Amino acid sequence: MHEPYEKRFKHIADFRVKYRFYTKEEGGRTIVPFQGYRSDFWYEHKATPQIPESSLFMIHPEFENELGEIITNDANSVPAVGTARMWILDPSMRPYHYDKIINGLKCNFMEGPKRVAECEVIEILGLLTNPHISKIR
Repeated sequence: MHEPYEKRFKHIADFRVKYRFYTKEEGGRTIVPFQGYRSDFWYEHKATPQIPESSLFMIHPEFENELGEIITNDANSVPAVGTARMWILDPSMRPYHYDKIINGLKCNFMEGPKRVAECEVIEILGLLTNPHISKIR
């Protein structure tokens, strides 16, 4: 059974997306993943000296059911199309994303260089208020 990240991290998700996994014929996955899936995340952004345009981000999805509730059953695939809460795993990266992750942003779930799902940001949650310094030291 999946333990909701909000309980584990002790704050709300950073933002929400609507997503669609690509089919195998579109170059996507053979099967849709299960809750707990840890893809990388990509969106178009301008390069900085520290972060090139091709950078992938450790921002993981937590999938919701059709009612917007976290799916706790991790024994079945999540829906191929739906919504997910997104979690920035490196708190020190939150400030980098403040002015870039906005409603309407087009983005992707990535497996290495492979785009496996298309996404769009639909709601900003705790991105601007969640801690940006790790409490784990």
